[in-house]
Amino acid sequence: MAGTDRLRQITDAVREAGSIGVAELAGLTGASEMTVRRDLEVLAAQGVLERYRGGARSLLLRGEEPPFALRAQDGLEAKRRIAAEAARLISDGESVVLDSGTTCLEVARALEHRRLTVLPLSLHAVNALAGAPQLTLLVPGGRPRPGELALTGPLTTASLTALRFDTAIIGCCGLDADNGLTAYDLDDAAVKRAAIASSRRIIAVAEAAKFSRTALGFVAPASALHAVITDESATDDQTDRLSAAGVTVRKV
Repeated sequence: MAGTDRLRQITDAVREAGSIGVAELAGLTGASEMTVRRDLEVLAAQGVLERYRGGARSLLLRGEEPPFALRAQDGLEAKRRIAAEAARLISDGESVVLDSGTTCLEVARALEHRRLTVLPLSLHAVNALAGAPQLTLLVPGGRPRPGELALTGPLTTASLTALRFDTAIIGCCGLDADNGLTAYDLDDAAVKRAAIASSRRIIAVAEAAKFSRTALGFVAPASALHAVITDESATDDQTDRLSAAGVTVRKV
């Protein structure tokens, strides 16, 4: 099992159990106890869990996202395929608002050499695009969330209200035909809603795992999306229900 997959499995197991021992985690992952102990130290440094002798307890509450640094490496190849497809759907000369999150960060990297006007909604994506030679970079106001560096608050929504975009690339924490697009953080949900309201075309980028989750903050119904780009592990049932809501679904 790859290191990032193992970290994700350990994170999920500790959160589900509340606390769990090293030996049990070693049996679950197939790794040695020494490797599990190293993984627990990494996750403790990221604020995911607290170590104790012989095991660990979760510091993530139900409904909270794992830290950005952990999610950034989770399913990275799928995120890059999704990002490449999103970039292909954007024509040179467009104005684009680019949401926060790890998949949208990969979209930013895929757009680096394009002739576009882009307003990123996270400092991670701003940094990724800061040296782009042909791209016009707009930077909104706002307060960056610790770790995520997603820009939120009234200054961010005011920046979005003042502009009109050809395309919004929107990330999410959960997406399905019944509950629509959702986010864990309520301030983040408000920014996503403002980005959608200021854009002519809405493209959601979401790994298949997002289709089985519903987060606290409602952003928009599925019918508000023009397209969803996901990875090939999405089931036909999940994608067919989105298609029935009028959404074009692309699996890559």
